[in-house]
Amino acid sequence: MKILKYTAILLLAITSFSCSSDDDSSSTPVDETSGLHKIQEIANDTHVIELFSSTGSLVQGYNHISLRIKDKKTNNYTTDAKLEWTPLMHMSMMQHSCPKSVVTKVSDKKTMYEGDIIFQMAQNETEYWELSITYQINGASYTATDKINVPASSKRTVSSFKGSDGSNYVIAYIAPSSPKVALNDMTVAIYRMKDMMTFPFVDNLKVKIDPRMPSMGNHGSPNNTDLLQTETNGFYKGKLSLTMTGYWKINLQVLNANNEVLKGEAITADNTSSSLYFEIEF
Repeated sequence: MKILKYTAILLLAITSFSCSSDDDSSSTPVDETSGLHKIQEIANDTHVIELFSSTGSLVQGYNHISLRIKDKKTNNYTTDAKLEWTPLMHMSMMQHSCPKSVVTKVSDKKTMYEGDIIFQMAQNETEYWELSITYQINGASYTATDKINVPASSKRTVSSFKGSDGSNYVIAYIAPSSPKVALNDMTVAIYRMKDMMTFPFVDNLKVKIDPRMPSMGNHGSPNNTDLLQTETNGFYKGKLSLTMTGYWKINLQVLNANNEVLKGEAITADNTSSSLYFEIEF
């Protein structure tokens, strides 16, 4: 009888421990912002919209931004919203937007949304960026707007240019975000300025790259490959060879589908730099 009694007590203890453990794990909230840092909050009367990035700041150039919406009354985060955003540069004589993607739900998260914004210019003492976010929750529409901080980048990672075809373009450096002495995967995005508010993707171009080290006799590197699209309305991807650490100027030539140069010049003994380029240093 004592053996049976002790066995029953042991089973009860195991069962209680198992239930307690399950309850504890199920009540622990998942941190969906792990690996992200908050940029800022944009609020209205009903909600707070939290903006995040991998660094916690915005930059002149390409930005991948994550966001979520918190209800002010309940402090709960929205799981089913439809969002759109409009970045707007306020200048003394005019206003304009910049290239941007649609905002989509992060596939493996309940409360997080994401998208890309490419700021082609930085703020200054008199000109500033503002971000307006319009969204729908359960059929109701809301808007939240505030200034955002977009300081000038120390290196050139975005350029606006007028092509030989008369169109205005924006080209932005995306990757590698952490360059290495290796053959790096390189990614850029190219947009056409349709008007001051509209910047669609440009398809069927080619980006020729010629990375050089100006401080080292302007030497280049081997095995670079042109950047091409892998899908319509997509980024341009190729290979960037970096043979040593330091400052690199990535000279660019953008060509159309007929191999006609829209912008940029080849590097020669007499021409040591293209008018279109990116800068990296690592």
